[in-house]
Amino acid sequence: MGLLEDLKSRSGGKCEICAATANLKIYEVLPKTTGGVDGSLLGCDTCITQIENPDTVDVNHWRCLNDSMWSEHPPVQVVAWRMLSRLKSEGWPQDLLDMMYLDDENLTWAKAMGDGVPEADKIIHRDVNGVVLNTGDNVVLIKDLKVKGSSMVAKQGTAVRRISLDPENAEYIEGKVGAQQIVIITKYVKKI
Repeated sequence: MGLLEDLKSRSGGKCEICAATANLKIYEVLPKTTGGVDGSLLGCDTCITQIENPDTVDVNHWRCLNDSMWSEHPPVQVVAWRMLSRLKSEGWPQDLLDMMYLDDENLTWAKAMGDGVPEADKIIHRDVNGVVLNTGDNVVLIKDLKVKGSSMVAKQGTAVRRISLDPENAEYIEGKVGAQQIVIITKYVKKI
């Protein structure tokens, strides 16, 4: 059975956020690197579009979080927390956030994308050209880098796919070079 079938089975063939039954697809909840059932949810086109494009959010659509925030599945809980955090200025989402509980690991996962943090306090990662980097982006190394703690040298021109961002330091990103997960300084990469 594939991931889509597993998620349909888990959700009963409904969007795990708003319970819609049309236009369902897999939504990977970044920056979880495992993906799969433990890092994804089944979402409708409306929910996924609004999650990915905050400018298109219809606040009333997200009243469905009153139910989905109680899901037993961590990816659903994380998305519910993120959307409630984005919308907390509306009033009612703050009440739901105050009732919601996430264990430390899932709360760290939920906060990793910067939702709920005021714009002035957000850490912004930029490549060598000043282009904003986001979790899941692909970058290329602009110079040879010696990997600390190993004899490996990451060569200039090496593509690093699906990076993750350090939530506490704007100069650090993580990504896989070969089979090894490494920390890279942003001034040595260019977004592709």
